[in-house]
Amino acid sequence: MTIDAALHDALQDAFTRPAPKSAGAQVRYLVRQHGGPRAVAALLGVSQRTVERYVRDQIKRPRAGLAARMSAEVRRRWQPQVRAHARKAASTSEGLMIDVRARFGFTAAPGSTDDARMRHLTLALPPHHAARLLDAQTAGATDRELQQATADVLGEVYFRDGGQRAPGLDVELTDIERIAFEL
Repeated sequence: MTIDAALHDALQDAFTRPAPKSAGAQVRYLVRQHGGPRAVAALLGVSQRTVERYVRDQIKRPRAGLAARMSAEVRRRWQPQVRAHARKAASTSEGLMIDVRARFGFTAAPGSTDDARMRHLTLALPPHHAARLLDAQTAGATDRELQQATADVLGEVYFRDGGQRAPGLDVELTDIERIAFEL
């Protein structure tokens, strides 16, 4: 799982209502959001007639690729105000929980070990660090940039303990086996 997807999943946990599940309900929602079937057809890569048939429930089961695109587009647009509120709360007052199992390596002072090894960390990230990750995601950072931002945040919070120990330690995060965020 990518860091971007894990952050999206965390924000989806804040939803107050479930997103539409049936194909017809999903397409009707997308048509309302985009103002008509033509825009939804272009978005999903199908014909306008196909979109109209989904709206009227004449087609009930989309093929796998189309079903995944419809679901992803609905989730991306579902409850934007709730998502924005959750993002603001995490950035200003609540912070994020992170649960990660990955390989951590270090660039440290000469004479110390910098061998990378697998670690499992579960930490509460303070709001200013959560804001840094969420702002990078909002700005459209690549997964590599998000991975580096996460390594920097974990280095500050866990390995350097807010500046209390290991000054100058640069943390590298690779081989992510599992990562999850929680608001």
